[in-house]
Amino acid sequence: MTKNSFPDNLDGLYKQERFLREKAIEIIQNKPKLSLHSRAIESAMSLANIVVDYPEEDENFKVIKMLSIRMFNALGASLTLIFSGYHQNSGMIMRDILETVFLMDLFKTDRTAIERWRFADIKTKRKDFSPVAVRKALDERDGLQTKKREKAYKMFSELAAHPNMHSQHMLRPEKGGDIVTGPFMEETTLEAGVSELGRIAIQAGEIMNAFLLEGWDRDNIRACFALTKNEWMETFYK
Repeated sequence: MTKNSFPDNLDGLYKQERFLREKAIEIIQNKPKLSLHSRAIESAMSLANIVVDYPEEDENFKVIKMLSIRMFNALGASLTLIFSGYHQNSGMIMRDILETVFLMDLFKTDRTAIERWRFADIKTKRKDFSPVAVRKALDERDGLQTKKREKAYKMFSELAAHPNMHSQHMLRPEKGGDIVTGPFMEETTLEAGVSELGRIAIQAGEIMNAFLLEGWDRDNIRACFALTKNEWMETFYK
């Protein structure tokens, strides 16, 4: 290898990632429930696109557009990492999506919070808009004491985001087996990741959709999301 050439090892890693992607897609195509999760992810990403194109240029709504772009990118990145065999790293991004969903959920019922968030100083951000403050506000709004939001966020933090002993579970192709270096593809792990991302995508789509006026649509994207969401709910939450 010459000094200015691209390293062969990195090229080989990329080829392995491409091979794992093909394997993942083949598995998904043979599992109707995983195909449904994939359609939910694609539908939510399409919805993010029309939020960005929504004819509203108010500075507060630009925040919603920015957060929708963030979720589009995160959904795509998380899925790419799953397909490439980097399951723990995909989980890190899922936590980011979940955090964005919670923040937008707060904005959905308190539009004044958008402007406060835009101009918040460090102290205000920590007090009113930190992940824990947002979850607490949402639980109080909904009258919930089960702390489901906290449990979901904590799961991704322990399994994927923070380096601790729990994170080793996402580095094992098989339960109880050895951890491995580099990407891998195993059906159970793939199913877990795509299922979680599909569930989060439904939440993301619901929140983004809530900021659009009823009756407005483009290319039937909102209608398609509604159909996919209904099919998803009937399949997984009968």
